[in-house]
Amino acid sequence: MSLDPSYLEYPRRRAGYDHNLYPYAPLHRRRPLHWPGGKTLAVWLCVSVEWFPITPADKPFRAPGHMQTAYPDYRHYTARDYGNRVGVYRLLDAFAKAGVTASFAVNSAIAERYPALVQDISEAGHEIIAHSTDMNGTIASTLPREDEAALIAHSLDTLTKVTGSRPRGWLSIARSQSFATADLLKEAGVEYCCDWANDELPWTFNNGLINLPLNHELSDRQILNVQQQTIDSYAEQVLDAHDWLSNEATQSGGGRMLPLHLTPYITGLPYRMDTLERLLADMAARSSTWFARGADIIDSFRSTK
Repeated sequence: MSLDPSYLEYPRRRAGYDHNLYPYAPLHRRRPLHWPGGKTLAVWLCVSVEWFPITPADKPFRAPGHMQTAYPDYRHYTARDYGNRVGVYRLLDAFAKAGVTASFAVNSAIAERYPALVQDISEAGHEIIAHSTDMNGTIASTLPREDEAALIAHSLDTLTKVTGSRPRGWLSIARSQSFATADLLKEAGVEYCCDWANDELPWTFNNGLINLPLNHELSDRQILNVQQQTIDSYAEQVLDAHDWLSNEATQSGGGRMLPLHLTPYITGLPYRMDTLERLLADMAARSSTWFARGADIIDSFRSTK
């Protein structure tokens, strides 16, 4: 028995995507981007600084890296806290040695509990972007719109109060959004988010919010924790991506971007730091490299649109 033809009818079907959030735009059809100083590759370091409540929330979902064993899960709780006590300062030292700046995606609970840490990050010239409230502050479309708006406002307002500057960027936990998030972020005055991983260059939602794609496959969590690869393998893959993108940019006549997501309690361990420092030095030594904060990339993107 054949299907009724109406079964295949879908009112949102159109060329490109079945939504109005942003248009389909293949890379080769876009206007080339040019980074400052004639650089061809923007390397964007994004560090997640997170506070995990010892009791996880499972609605709308449990955040990656959250507590796993029966309450109280001191093993995972203290391992995560290691990142905020030790690992993040190792990353700050490594960035200072390489002479680079980064974006730090910070839970507002970190600013409330450890304001000195946020101050140290800011004083080193790094950018603070909002990363929800804490690691129970997850977003999905089961979250009522008013609750999501309140979560976004609390995160932004707290970070503004502690740092004296309103965050320009937003990173959702697990890069998860609801159908309302893009509009809510725009209404809250956020200039860019980092949740949509479908590109290697910035692009703009129809409402004017910019997306700065944060690569998942090259994150330290994915390579070091999930895939259980070595830090040497991680560094090799990053350099391979760096050189491929640099060559691609040269051939195409337009800049490229290499986003690298780092986690203090993962990469900040002592047996990984030496390799990370060499990796940063190797990239810094390449003439094509522009280490940039998210806000710097957004400003450059806007100037060449």
